[in-house]
Amino acid sequence: MLVERENELARIRTALDAAAAGDSSLLLVTGPLGSGRSTLLRRVPELAGDDARVLRACAAWRERDFPFGIARQLFDHLLNGAGGAGPARRATGAEQFGDLMDADDRRSGPGPEREVSDAVLHGAQSLLADAGAHRRLLILIDDLQWADGPSLRWVAHLTRRLHGLRALLVCTLADGDHRARHPLVREVVGAARDVIRPAPLSRDAADSLLTLGERERAHDAAADLLYRCGRPAEQVAGHLLAVVHPGRPWSENVLRAAACNASRAGRPGDAARYLRRALLHHRTQDDSRARLLIDLATAERAIDPDACVRHVSQAVALLSTPRDRAAAVLRVPPSLLAVPSPSAVELVRQAVRTLDDPARPDEEEPGELGLRLEAWLRHSGHENPVELTSSVERLRRMGPRPAVDSVAERELVSVLLCAGALSGRLSAREIARTGNRILEREPAVAAHAHSTLPLVLISLFVAESVHGVASWLASEQRTRRLYATGADDVLLAAERAFVLMAQGRPAAAREHVESALTMGPDGWLEPAVLMLASVVYELRDQTLSERLLARTRDRRPAGLARTATGQILQAGIDTQRGRSREALDALLACGRRLETAGWRNSALLPWRPYAIGLHQRLGETAAALRLAEDELAWARDWGAPTNLGRALRLKGWLLQDDGLDLLREAVDILRASAHAVELARTLIVLGRRLHGGPEAEAVLREAAGIAAACGVPWLAERAGQGLGTATVPPVATLTPSERRVVSLVGRGLTNQNIAAELGVSSRAVEKHLTSVYRKLGVSGRRELVNALPDR
Repeated sequence: MLVERENELARIRTALDAAAAGDSSLLLVTGPLGSGRSTLLRRVPELAGDDARVLRACAAWRERDFPFGIARQLFDHLLNGAGGAGPARRATGAEQFGDLMDADDRRSGPGPEREVSDAVLHGAQSLLADAGAHRRLLILIDDLQWADGPSLRWVAHLTRRLHGLRALLVCTLADGDHRARHPLVREVVGAARDVIRPAPLSRDAADSLLTLGERERAHDAAADLLYRCGRPAEQVAGHLLAVVHPGRPWSENVLRAAACNASRAGRPGDAARYLRRALLHHRTQDDSRARLLIDLATAERAIDPDACVRHVSQAVALLSTPRDRAAAVLRVPPSLLAVPSPSAVELVRQAVRTLDDPARPDEEEPGELGLRLEAWLRHSGHENPVELTSSVERLRRMGPRPAVDSVAERELVSVLLCAGALSGRLSAREIARTGNRILEREPAVAAHAHSTLPLVLISLFVAESVHGVASWLASEQRTRRLYATGADDVLLAAERAFVLMAQGRPAAAREHVESALTMGPDGWLEPAVLMLASVVYELRDQTLSERLLARTRDRRPAGLARTATGQILQAGIDTQRGRSREALDALLACGRRLETAGWRNSALLPWRPYAIGLHQRLGETAAALRLAEDELAWARDWGAPTNLGRALRLKGWLLQDDGLDLLREAVDILRASAHAVELARTLIVLGRRLHGGPEAEAVLREAAGIAAACGVPWLAERAGQGLGTATVPPVATLTPSERRVVSLVGRGLTNQNIAAELGVSSRAVEKHLTSVYRKLGVSGRRELVNALPDR
């Protein structure tokens, strides 16, 4: 049975068809021991059909000194009726050729280098010509490297005289055998028209050739051999995965070691596979099985949260002490602004009840475990305004400098701090002070997607305290990436994009957003989605918004954070498509739901600023002013300069000439902010409200300079329009390929259309565009074409 040999068989058919047309050739099948050379050779006659005469020979190591051994095997087929023009002529010719070989053998001395007479060579040629006079001739020689010397000389002679025979000569040759280096063998190999090297079979193909029992025994033997040879745990475990029975006494330890290695390498899926197999090998219902279930749940939390909860629940039933049960339950990661499963919430509540059970006076105080369980439960109520208020009050009771020295203390304070940020019940100053204290004590590691650290980072981002986050991320890049998963990669890209955007570097921030969007579909947790969306809001790029929305839209269950993010992204897309009313209705609905949940902070989900602009665009100035008043009141309480400056700008813009004082106040406040793009926007509004004059010109020139420095040419152009001049920043040099891509973008082609036009992959087009964005300092396709010098 041949499997995965379609390509090799097709090449043999091609050679057979050529031989039938009179184009004879030598085909060589080579490969190591066990590669299927002989099996493939045995299939050739079936491909040739009944109209071919087949001559076969198989060389053997023990017969390598038998003169003309291969030649005799081939021509015995003629003598025994396998071919020939007629019985008498066939027998006579074959017997005469046999006599010639016997005579040659007697004349020649011993050894592989003996000469072969011309009579033998010409006699063999004549017999082959006669045998193939009316039908194709198929000559098959297996293991050519072991052929005797005289036969090799004859085969080498034949390869130079195949023309006119209507024959296909197929030889197999083993790699690595010292006889393969024999000069005559090398001469035959050199005459081959085509060399076929059968590819190794895939594991599935190899398994398909065996019964289930044979397959399991083979994998078990392979695992045992590799284990005794001291091979790495994952190599041994790869075979143990196919063994269902309990197996060897060491199998469970090997599988657990392999799972540990896979987890360290950021492959939780592989770790979970090893641990599930280890569970099959573990027969007792005891504490050691509970530990195995806990390890499995830890691996699954990154790939299958429901399975994680299920296996933790099974482990809890096997553990004897409340502290062990609580520690096991904490392997279920916090929901991080997502909807926690009811079973997970109940599991944690049960752990809290047993840990606080007054009937166990001999137990130690809950301590660290109690704080971590409290943090988990408090965050599970992040969409409940009562729970948010309770969390903020709990933080206030801890004093102005809550303890953050232990892991448990930091987890609890992180959750309470996030509640204060979402509800707006803490000021940006309070958030920044406590958040930075936590960050100073947190190790800079890549694997933090399933901890409470993302809640701290989000809180610091909305409080506009990014300096500490930037330093933390820089330190993380210098550490080894242990246990980092796809979720960690997406989160790190989002964090870096947010920091760069806050630092006034939108083009660089966009690169990280693009990088995140090329990552796998798994691991898109809510904190990463919120951060990426915040950057996309500022970039105002419709294509990028659509890509992010498509990546996150169909994930279930969708909590408030993901739903509101999607609504704001869709509203931005609808606005750019001219559907202002639909966009405004969606934003107002989003705002009502956020207010109901107690999420008053619009720094993270800026529905009010966008709704204000849409109200004004639709001529609803009174409604816009009411929202602007609410935004300004919140922003003054919050105290972050960017949010306050934006709120002042919006109200000043709505009040027309009566809003000059508010616009000047906004500019003064924004000069203390790192968000230079928002400052440029406010300067443009102020410059236009001044209606000309030296002050207006100075303000607009400053805005143009800031926008150009930040790499936002469309904003610089708006400033230039107010001055009556073109104020687009200098264009960096583009390569010819990049210019071709940009010209096709200008024609409205998509990345796929451009790839088809240029004959390249979509990935190559994306790389070109990323390079162009960086060189020109633009934030998207809409601004790209106008940045070219020749347009």
